[in-house]
Amino acid sequence: MSSFTNTDVFVVDFGDDTNTSDEFGSGYNDFVEPCDLALSNNLKKFFLPTVYGLIFLMGIVGNGLVVVVMGFQRKSRTMTDKYRLHLSIADLLFVLTLPFWAVDAASSWYFGGFLCTAVHVIYTVNLYSSVLILAFISLDRYLAVVRATNSQGPRKLLAEKVIYVGVWLPAALLTVPDLVFAKVHNAGSRVNCQRIYPGNSLIWMTVFRFQHVFVGLVLPGLIILTCYCIIISRLSQGSKVQQKRKALKTTVILILTFFSCWLPYCIAIFVDTLMMLDVIQHSCILEQALEKWILITEALAYFHCCLNPILYAFLGVKFKKSARTALSVSRGSSLKILSKSKRGGLSSVSTESESSSFQSS
Repeated sequence: MSSFTNTDVFVVDFGDDTNTSDEFGSGYNDFVEPCDLALSNNLKKFFLPTVYGLIFLMGIVGNGLVVVVMGFQRKSRTMTDKYRLHLSIADLLFVLTLPFWAVDAASSWYFGGFLCTAVHVIYTVNLYSSVLILAFISLDRYLAVVRATNSQGPRKLLAEKVIYVGVWLPAALLTVPDLVFAKVHNAGSRVNCQRIYPGNSLIWMTVFRFQHVFVGLVLPGLIILTCYCIIISRLSQGSKVQQKRKALKTTVILILTFFSCWLPYCIAIFVDTLMMLDVIQHSCILEQALEKWILITEALAYFHCCLNPILYAFLGVKFKKSARTALSVSRGSSLKILSKSKRGGLSSVSTESESSSFQSS
């Protein structure tokens, strides 16, 4: 079994002694006895489905509410609101793949080849897009705070046009390996949905691991860290200390949350890659520790999609008011529809009126 349930790009199974020399290269011929990873496999069967289920429920509710509220306030969206909508759509699509991986981790892959490829593609495009959107949000806030005087034009350009080229296009291009390599294959008593590479898979796996670390953490992390450090420096100067202290607190929380969620996971796969390449000497103790570390930090990284609605929306007073208004209007509309239906049904005119009233509110 692989350390990662969703893709074997980050997979090295030292516990399978059937064909390690062919699969991973001559560096693995030195292992005489496979390590016992039974504890990690048992942990995977119970821990990952539970965590995935929790993230799925929290992500659906949080991001779903953001999408509903942003749709409700279509005419009054700010630049930040547009990013929030992109981010919530990306996170929403991401959490929709988790039930498939939960079943796969607990038992086997039952969903066929088409869904195997489709779920890999959805997972990858939204994994990268969500992280890149965070970088765009940090750029937007940098322009709004540091370049406030002439920032409206560049901010609008970023939010309405550049985001598609800088976020969704790269995320879509990074799904090409999934389209080519993601396949269903039998592995003894279970069916796996993984990337199957031709030739020397060690080279492929190493390239894709470093790609994941660079695009998924290093590049957006540097942008986020640089922008927010400049923002903190600017906010710490001048008057209105109380208001700026609150903004500083929120900014620090954003930075710490991003790196707390993603850094441990990326460190884990980076160390595992070094052990794959024999840069770090292999040992069963280290391998077993890495297995558990990857399982836990992977779940922690995925929790970030649940935290995004809280950090970027629910902490804002404006969003709370918009959410209450949207829910109250939606509830009021439902009550009116129910009341009218009891009195003898709705005409097409009244239905259209309710719909337009909801949109324009």
